[in-house]
Amino acid sequence: MKDNPKDPENLYSTWTFPKVTICFLLLIFFSYISYSLKFLHPYLCTQQSQSLNFQSQFSIPQSDPNPPTSQEPKTNISHIVFGIAASADLWHHRKNYIKLWWRPDQMRGHVWLDQPVKTDPKSDDNLLPPFKISGDTSGFKYTNPKGHHSAIRISRIVSESFRVGMKNVRWFVLGDDDTVFVAENLVRVLQKYDHNQFYYIGGSSESHLQNIKFSYNMAYGGGGIAISYSLAKALEKMQDGCIQRYPGLYGSDDRLQACMAEIGVPLTREKGFHQFDVYGSLFGLLAAHPIAPLVSLHHLDVVEPIFPDMDRIHALQRLEAPTKLDSAGLAQQSICYDINRSWTISVSWGYAVQIFQGISSAREMELPLRTFLNWYKRADHTAYTFNTASVNRHACQVPFVYYLSNAFYDTSTNQTITEYVQHQTRMPECNWKMANPSRIHKVHVHKSSDPHLWDKVLMPRGEIVAGYSDQIARRKAPWSLK
Repeated sequence: MKDNPKDPENLYSTWTFPKVTICFLLLIFFSYISYSLKFLHPYLCTQQSQSLNFQSQFSIPQSDPNPPTSQEPKTNISHIVFGIAASADLWHHRKNYIKLWWRPDQMRGHVWLDQPVKTDPKSDDNLLPPFKISGDTSGFKYTNPKGHHSAIRISRIVSESFRVGMKNVRWFVLGDDDTVFVAENLVRVLQKYDHNQFYYIGGSSESHLQNIKFSYNMAYGGGGIAISYSLAKALEKMQDGCIQRYPGLYGSDDRLQACMAEIGVPLTREKGFHQFDVYGSLFGLLAAHPIAPLVSLHHLDVVEPIFPDMDRIHALQRLEAPTKLDSAGLAQQSICYDINRSWTISVSWGYAVQIFQGISSAREMELPLRTFLNWYKRADHTAYTFNTASVNRHACQVPFVYYLSNAFYDTSTNQTITEYVQHQTRMPECNWKMANPSRIHKVHVHKSSDPHLWDKVLMPRGEIVAGYSDQIARRKAPWSLK
């Protein structure tokens, strides 16, 4: 009977007991799961609710299905208020730099002086901005042994300009009395940014050591600083208290940046703002300008005149003609090759043309030649914040240079024509098996203007066609050599 599966005794001993045990274990398991879910259920719902609330708070704003028909007009020169830092001691000379770019019928702003200056009603001083005398800063502590207390006065120009209470202001732009602005390019740069947000815009020093000493996060005032209206409003409320916390800083720029750090606004760098912390000739920097609108020039009393055989003011005046014709293209570099003659040609539009014997890569040509010394007057190529190229000591490898002599608009072709004349330097006789550029005394560059050049994300460096050559390696740009 033991082998009979239907035997009740066998069924109880081999099947019933294990089944009861398994059922008992399953009952315990499901009871535990049920209890756990019941305990955790409120927590899970709360967490889900918090997650949804978080996503709702930081969700990407959706576009308005019924946007307003009228849009805010683009920023123009009337939306900018300039604050120019000046001193009475240097005003008689430095005011001539301001006359080069200031337009009294279009621009707004003030020259902020430490004390009144005499004006001659018979002179052209009416072409200058109106004067303001800076507020008293004698109550502010200044402890830097190498600087000057006037740095506090200059650092407050934005706040004082804000308190003037001008209407319809979007930007406050700071500069020195030896700063020259290209106003059209300044507007082009500021049009990229929302003036309703906090923006602190400018450039660093060309000197690596200067940036280490002060800060890579600091905009240098001589090269120009642009501050949005919203940020200026916030700055005005706290700047005087902020300045009191930094008596040991050297200048006005670092005090301003210290307050920006407290507000929490970083520097937005624009390559066209030029502090020019260098000595010597700016030729190398202007002949290989970065792909960015040329916004400002500074330290014009320190560097050599930008054109040879001229004083500083007259040299800068020479840039007026190409600036009026096509400010967007001013000092923009293009590179081309005359294959037949084995020449490399570099055009810095509106400034200079260089012809190099031999074929050099664009990567080499875009490096500024070190025609200048660093701010500490040392010929140290590691002292700059950008790559540079040495000036070749071999006389036969020095480029032939042609400086701007004239610029006008050709109505028959709807193009600008700029004329460049060879700089009179004695070139040696070089027995090279290639054509000698010395026979070329004048270069004409024909260019189609493009006022919307910088509206594009990236500007191609350009297509150049040389009129004296049949075979040219071309790069995309709207101009040609003839």
